[in-house]
Amino acid sequence: MSPETLSDPYNILSVDDSPDNLFLIEAILDDPNYSITSVSSGQAALSLLRKAPPDVILLDVMMPEVDGYEVTRIVRQEPDLPYIPILLITAHDQSSLVQGLDAGADDFIRKPVDVNELRARVRSLLRLKRSMDAQTHMMRQRDDFVARLTHDLRTPLVAANRMLKLCRDNAFGPVPGEADHALASIIDSNDHLLNMVNTLLEVYRHEAGHKTLAHAPVNLLELAETVVQELMPLAANKSLTCQLITQPATAESSQWDTTGDYLELRRVVTNLVDNAIKFTDHGGIVVTLSQSQPLPPAVAKQLSLTDADTWLLLAVEDTGIGMSAKDQEAVFQWFRQGKHRRAGHGLGLHLTQRIAKLHGGLIEVTSTLGQGSCFTLYLPGVGQAQPEA
Repeated sequence: MSPETLSDPYNILSVDDSPDNLFLIEAILDDPNYSITSVSSGQAALSLLRKAPPDVILLDVMMPEVDGYEVTRIVRQEPDLPYIPILLITAHDQSSLVQGLDAGADDFIRKPVDVNELRARVRSLLRLKRSMDAQTHMMRQRDDFVARLTHDLRTPLVAANRMLKLCRDNAFGPVPGEADHALASIIDSNDHLLNMVNTLLEVYRHEAGHKTLAHAPVNLLELAETVVQELMPLAANKSLTCQLITQPATAESSQWDTTGDYLELRRVVTNLVDNAIKFTDHGGIVVTLSQSQPLPPAVAKQLSLTDADTWLLLAVEDTGIGMSAKDQEAVFQWFRQGKHRRAGHGLGLHLTQRIAKLHGGLIEVTSTLGQGSCFTLYLPGVGQAQPEA
């Protein structure tokens, strides 16, 4: 599709501190399919595009106060702006193509500009804009569809389980033994499906930015004790041990304080311990709380917040089936499913990592195939937790 086929003109923002250069750009791009707005400073451009984002920005590099590189960096860091292609224009040989592209520009052209070249580059950037907008629209439609679908699935699943449980309680008359066993199997399957639907809904809420965290003081030790106590019967049913220890053992309770959403952090710890139990047949699970400062280099480079006074570590170590190096690399990916028969739907660990990052933390995994795995949650100490932008 070409610009000529569209009814609405493209909005182009031209930024240059020289009125003559602005006039020249307007003359070159004089076309009914283009609506050009010209401003003479980087600050004026930033103020305007926040109110009415254009489709393309033609940006002079060398301007007083706020130059083209800085404008580009600011635009790319604005989370509420749609993607806007940026063409940097410069008359100086010393202007850096590398610096401009690193700042986030999409293209680079030198003055005096060739008329046909400038028009071609603008057309190219408009095609890029259309492609990016179409992709964003499709993703929003997908997210909306899945969110609505998962939300609508919950109601009949919950209603079906309630009715099945009434049948098992003989509310409609005695149930034969074989039928009771079949009803129990159906309820278990429905519970599994309902859990998957709930997890999928939570994932999309996080990915779409619709999840609001209720930050408050959280004692990680008390939270871990609650989770371990709750899941211990599952471990006992498989003849597994499940214990919680602190290092040092004499640490005061206040040393395990952090800041975050209690329910979301509980979801993280529950998922890690539950997974450890699921993939372990012999031995047991050890949940260890410890502290670290500084962070291990491999972890620190993945975090934006690295200057917390104290980092809390919650390690969930099992003696289960373990993972290969290839599986470890993909374990937190979206819809990643393991090849083992007990592997789930590939959402739980993705959501768990997402929540950890929203709390300024991270989850790391180490594992040896056939010997077990260790998932370690890193969280900033009290007063240091910061949500991910």
